[in-house]
Amino acid sequence: RIKMERRDSRYVVKSRALLFESPLRLTPYIGGADIDATALQAFIEEQYQRAGLTLQNIDAGVLILTGVAAQRANARVIGEALALHTGKLVAVSAGDMLETTLVAHGAGAVQLSRDAGLRVMAVDVGGGTSKIAICSDGEILDRAVVDVGARLICLDEAGRVTSIEAAGHRFAIDAGITLRVGDTLPEDSRRKLAERMADRLFQAMAATPSDGELGQWLRTPPLRERTPPDVLLYSGGVAEYLHGRERDAFGDLGPVLAAAIEHRSKAWRIPTRAPLHGIRATVMGASQYTVQLSGSTIFVAPEDTLPLRNVMALSPRLPLGGEAINRSAIAAEVRRAIEPLDAHNPAQCVALCLQWEGSASYGRLDAFCRGVIDGLKQSLSRGHPLVIVTDTDIGGLIGMHCRQECGLVNAVVSIDGIALSELDFIDVGEILESSGAVPVVIKSLLFPVAASTATVD
Repeated sequence: RIKMERRDSRYVVKSRALLFESPLRLTPYIGGADIDATALQAFIEEQYQRAGLTLQNIDAGVLILTGVAAQRANARVIGEALALHTGKLVAVSAGDMLETTLVAHGAGAVQLSRDAGLRVMAVDVGGGTSKIAICSDGEILDRAVVDVGARLICLDEAGRVTSIEAAGHRFAIDAGITLRVGDTLPEDSRRKLAERMADRLFQAMAATPSDGELGQWLRTPPLRERTPPDVLLYSGGVAEYLHGRERDAFGDLGPVLAAAIEHRSKAWRIPTRAPLHGIRATVMGASQYTVQLSGSTIFVAPEDTLPLRNVMALSPRLPLGGEAINRSAIAAEVRRAIEPLDAHNPAQCVALCLQWEGSASYGRLDAFCRGVIDGLKQSLSRGHPLVIVTDTDIGGLIGMHCRQECGLVNAVVSIDGIALSELDFIDVGEILESSGAVPVVIKSLLFPVAASTATVD
């Protein structure tokens, strides 16, 4: 339950309370290839009943597809179908970078880095991948994802292999183990595989320069930040063993992988703390609706581009200070922000969000607009509209310049007076005839926080 408070023209979160937590369930598959939609739907409906809730009780929410499950052929169709059926949900397929950002917030690394002034590394070891985020002063400085997970190889009660992910095959080759579905995997071979996985994970955590060995395990560019963290937060399913909250085995390498990680973590001599949320760190969030009205200094062409729905906000660190704006530098930062999303979900429309600095002279505006268009080249080539959201009354100038001076043929939606942050999703409504403004619905991923910081100022 989320309580909202109106402050000026915005609603902010006053408090939040957790009403119900479902039991954990392994993703159901049909034949190991596709997600079992029927079993998943039945599970969700059962949890509504157990919580004493109906669809009519739900105002908003988020459905997030993550990890190996998100890569299944029918994942997106199921996600969209469940979102439509379940109510007012934002359906998000969390690529590697987005999932890592979710982890950093859900595990409490962002909050801890801000409140305690520490450099915090969040490490989420899941079933298919491990996510690493470095946080400082309440911001995520760097992220990386490596193919290390407990369920890359799954076993039955007799110790026979029931499934092997592609990365699991690579680890078996790396460890010199012949592995096929139906083979029995001895305990010493499980430990050997876990040791190799832990080695690769800590190479990635230590920001070891990408060589031939580590490169094949990384799903993203390696960490750039090489200053050791002050504290480690382990989350994810495997971390439940590290924190003593789980002892049972679930037909995977979880227990032995946790033991291998614990051994290396002690040798690294960096203090560890319990995360705010462990196995639920990625998915502990809710969808919060706030509505803002963008002012009349906007630009929309053509007008039938609107409405737009579920546009993901990107907030790159754009170098807008100084007398001159560097077109190449703008393009590089925009490209860096969108590249992970382009690789995972090229069909996703994005909104470039920024806080404008300095004057809006022709030269500065021209360099900025052309840099943005350069950075979004791949997205624009797919026919996506150029969507720009600013916090000051410069939306109209930016939109007109992109369209008229830069000759951009794509649809342009440039709105202002809106404050967004990374992980927000927006709906932009049709232009209101009476004022020329547009309504903007902001759907923010809302992360749980410690009780002492439950109120948002």
